[in-house]
Amino acid sequence: MSALPSSFSVPPHTSASVSAPDAAELLAFVRRTAQDAALVASLPLDPEGRTWLRLDGPGGSEAWLIGWPPGTGTGWHDHADSIGAFTTATGTLKEHSLAARLPTDGWKTLELSEDVDRTRQLTAGQGRAFGRHHVHEVLNESADTHAVSVHAYYPPLPRIRRYSRTGAVLRLEQIERPEDWQ
Repeated sequence: MSALPSSFSVPPHTSASVSAPDAAELLAFVRRTAQDAALVASLPLDPEGRTWLRLDGPGGSEAWLIGWPPGTGTGWHDHADSIGAFTTATGTLKEHSLAARLPTDGWKTLELSEDVDRTRQLTAGQGRAFGRHHVHEVLNESADTHAVSVHAYYPPLPRIRRYSRTGAVLRLEQIERPEDWQ
């Protein structure tokens, strides 16, 4: 998560899960939560910056309801050792991802092969789950419509690695820890 203008908290969601959730459970949670029209409508939307509500996800996972103004995005990043899922609640988001297993540590620059790029258009109700070290960027490419999405991660995010990308070259730029975005 990048530094955002406001943070809000909502009561925990109840969950029957007592063990660590897997990617399918996280995806089911974000889909259910995205259907909660009252919760989605409670998120204040800012015309310039992303806003969010922190949620309690299943089995001790970290979850977020995120508002995306038109033209905003995350930049290339991964969630380190966390698995995750996200679903678009309103609007449309685009995800660019890499279908390649990258080294987890010890590198600064990688040359990517031509066949690793994937793109998904996620409209309201559509989402996806992903594994550890999944490198992607998420964008609201609309010129005039906010998007809202629900995200969940397990274990709670220990760090986010941010990357820059020029053509086939992916470069590690920064490592953020929870204190950087909470």
